[in-house]
Amino acid sequence: MVSMTPPATTANSGSSDTRGTSVIVNAIAVMRCFSAQEPLLGVTEIAQRVGMHKSTVSRILATLEQEELVERDPDSRRFKLGLGIIAVAGPLLAELEERRVAYPLLCRLTEQTGETSALMVWNGRESLCVEQIASPQQVKHTTPLGARYHDAMSASVQVFLSLEPEDRVRSLLRDGTLAYAGLDDAGLEAYLLRLADVGRRGYATNYGESALDEVGVAAPVYDHRGNPVAAVLIPAPKFRVSHERLLTLGEACAATARLVTSRLGG
Repeated sequence: MVSMTPPATTANSGSSDTRGTSVIVNAIAVMRCFSAQEPLLGVTEIAQRVGMHKSTVSRILATLEQEELVERDPDSRRFKLGLGIIAVAGPLLAELEERRVAYPLLCRLTEQTGETSALMVWNGRESLCVEQIASPQQVKHTTPLGARYHDAMSASVQVFLSLEPEDRVRSLLRDGTLAYAGLDDAGLEAYLLRLADVGRRGYATNYGESALDEVGVAAPVYDHRGNPVAAVLIPAPKFRVSHERLLTLGEACAATARLVTSRLGG
């Protein structure tokens, strides 16, 4: 009679699945520590942010480095995101119809305004940059592709929230998913009124409210079904933009967003 090894029990299989999921979640948490503001991080810094032991973080980074998802800075020996991230994200970016359609219009917008223009998308809790045309001027505001914004005063965040149900907005602000300094009941109600104004006006403004030296305007983009799928953003140095020019940039931004919408069949 042939002896057969019994299959693993359901409990063991479930335990293995749980451990595997935990490893993946931890690796994602490590990669999310890096940002445009802090592109270089050491093991100790990452461990403190994600609440893991340094040896665990070191093992994760070693695996990510092997896969070229992170790499060591040759001077500081700290870690930064690697070019392998682009290989992972490339197929997604290539399939973003909004990005392909928006690109020539963003180029035209930057030529028209002299300021950086960008295309942002919403993942339900933050705004992400998926395309950008940098200003030709020496002093400008730019951000890496994939940069995430979760400040409630960011122009693109305001645009996306203006299209969300009020209950959803309240939840995102109250649980801290979106940053809003000193939020109280009165501030929340005032913010909801601000979002209503964004909807009526057709674009959002941020005059140094999320960063003292930066302003921004953003307007929504819709697909052929009328669903919001992106936002056009113009960020600029505050010293170069008066309140009057901010409105001019807002109108130019909204006009470009309408053109993108039209080319998407909206």
